[in-house]
Amino acid sequence: MTPVLVFDIETIPDVAGIRALHGLPADLADAEVAEYAFQKQRAKNGSDFLPHHLQRVAVISCAMRSDEGFRVWSLAEPKLGEAEIIQRFYSGVEKYTPQLVSWNGGGFDLPVLHYRGLIHGVAASRYWEMGEGDARDARDFKWNNYISRYHSRHLDLMDLLALYQPRANAPLDELAKLMGLPGKLGMDGSAVWQGWLDGRIDDIRDYCETDVVNTYLVWLRFQKMRGAFTAAEHDDEVDFVKAQLAAVGQEHWKQFVAAWQAG
Repeated sequence: MTPVLVFDIETIPDVAGIRALHGLPADLADAEVAEYAFQKQRAKNGSDFLPHHLQRVAVISCAMRSDEGFRVWSLAEPKLGEAEIIQRFYSGVEKYTPQLVSWNGGGFDLPVLHYRGLIHGVAASRYWEMGEGDARDARDFKWNNYISRYHSRHLDLMDLLALYQPRANAPLDELAKLMGLPGKLGMDGSAVWQGWLDGRIDDIRDYCETDVVNTYLVWLRFQKMRGAFTAAEHDDEVDFVKAQLAAVGQEHWKQFVAAWQAG
């Protein structure tokens, strides 16, 4: 089977970049640097959501389903720096050529990875293949690549289910809960920066991992809806994933499975 790789990122303000761009003093606290950027952004458009290129990648979480089974892992600080986090993600795409699945990956995650990867000089030739390279199967990428919004090698579930209409976008948390899935546990994206400042890096990673599993389970239901899975195949895969997570034994998966069963 073609491996399916669901991914999600968590970001924090690029404090070093903001300092450099605005000539801020080196001894200004990280929280104050970020607040300076938030205030400038609010004055500009009423939101403190920073531009994609100023979003530093702290975590990339992945859930992969392949012939070898189902596993969830994270590439995260402080063990890895941002450059290595991004390079390892793209190296995985290079190695497996997976079906990528995301929730708003086209609108946020991938543009962030593009800019931050460019800043760090990462290599991602397989990901950027659009049918013009020398690889034996390069021509296939002309008609189905990771870059085109309307190709399926990267499937942005949120974008597709909304039929590419931003006003129809649905929050993953709400849709997952309506489907009887756990949804978000512990925190949400708006709490990541404060969690980082508080040293709750493990909590950020765990939250990101539960997001990719929610996304995978939504994708399974979508596969059933579009006829790629029978009802029995869908139910068997859901039971398989639940059993795999229950066997891990980590606290966030215990909570996830408990919330799933309660739903």
